[in-house]
Amino acid sequence: MIIVSTPYIPGYRVTKTIGFTWGLIVRSRGVGGNIVASLRTIFGGEIHEYTELLNQSREQALERMKDHAKSMGANAVLSVDFDSSELGQSMTEVLACGTAVVVEKETGTIEPVRLA
Repeated sequence: MIIVSTPYIPGYRVTKTIGFTWGLIVRSRGVGGNIVASLRTIFGGEIHEYTELLNQSREQALERMKDHAKSMGANAVLSVDFDSSELGQSMTEVLACGTAVVVEKETGTIEPVRLA
């Protein structure tokens, strides 16, 4: 599965556009993590507990998006982006989304990509 944030993949051509694909996860930091993170806000700086939580959430959302795209018959996802929002005061939603497509490797001379 090829995943890119661009609307094209150099050296490949899109043979079929399947449609919108996504992966979603809602996570909450445990009570202990919230207490430690709250204490860290007193002194300022990075809150490592939340950084790790969001990194894990993005990875899981991306994996779910890949699984969704595969189930649709795609072998690539273009224009991938992330979005996040807070739900309540203790939960974070992370969404990975893009366009599920079928691509094949270009044969012959590869022309440069032109966005007109």
